[in-house]
Amino acid sequence: MSSIPAVPAIPTVTLNNGVRIPQLGFGVWQVPDAEAVPAVRTAIEAGYRSIDTAAIYENEAGTGRAIAESGVARDELFVTTKLWNSGTVDWSGEQGRDRVRRAFDESLAKLGLDQLDLYLIHWPRPMHGNTFLNIWPVFEQLQAEGRVRAIGVSNFRVPDLELLLKETSVVPALNQVELHPYFPQAELRAFHAEHGIATEAWSPLGQGGDLLAEPALLAVAAKHGRSAAQVVLRWHLQSGVIAIPKSVTPARIRENLDVTGFELDAEDLAAVAGVATGKRIGPDPADFDWN
Repeated sequence: MSSIPAVPAIPTVTLNNGVRIPQLGFGVWQVPDAEAVPAVRTAIEAGYRSIDTAAIYENEAGTGRAIAESGVARDELFVTTKLWNSGTVDWSGEQGRDRVRRAFDESLAKLGLDQLDLYLIHWPRPMHGNTFLNIWPVFEQLQAEGRVRAIGVSNFRVPDLELLLKETSVVPALNQVELHPYFPQAELRAFHAEHGIATEAWSPLGQGGDLLAEPALLAVAAKHGRSAAQVVLRWHLQSGVIAIPKSVTPARIRENLDVTGFELDAEDLAAVAGVATGKRIGPDPADFDWN
């Protein structure tokens, strides 16, 4: 297989430690392990070079198999996974630090990799005493050891980040959060920009459905001869946000990547901004406690 993407090159974002990440990646949330193999293989063949998974998705093995079978050089791929910091587990003290290392080793083994590009704490879980403060130093050590190129967090709010920044010597490279036109997260994105933290959007298409049927977005899509999904992903790129859309449909996987051949103008951007509701589709990190 050729390692040359079949679509125009996707722009990259430079993280605060100099590591570069493609601004458009492929997510595998809710993709069963067996289905992850063909889905990730199709994504890589289409030109995606960033793949995002997590321990709790239970598809790291399938994702790793697809990466191994892709024929694309490892240094051309950017692979992210996440620590599932369950609230039922004691993350305090040396025992907690050992748990982090074991979890990291397990994820790396399932992926079949010697090094990760990005490792994230999956949830802040403030109701459990901000245990991420005990987890983060291990992330710093893993990065210092060269086992992961960049470290970050997921679903962290401004108060969570403020607390972490007070205690850490390494600023998170990235925060992966729910972000889409319905829920644009302006305050959080401003905080990220102030502190050199990249913003990455999960469910960047708002999980489809209502968002992609919005008349305002359909009008912009018609103007450019594109789909509503392509308009939304283009909005992410022009907003400086990293996006990781998910699909298991080959045509949609390719369509979601084909967003570099047009530009949204000021009128288009205003139309997209106009659909904001300020409401989440997913859980609120302030009280999310799925064990």
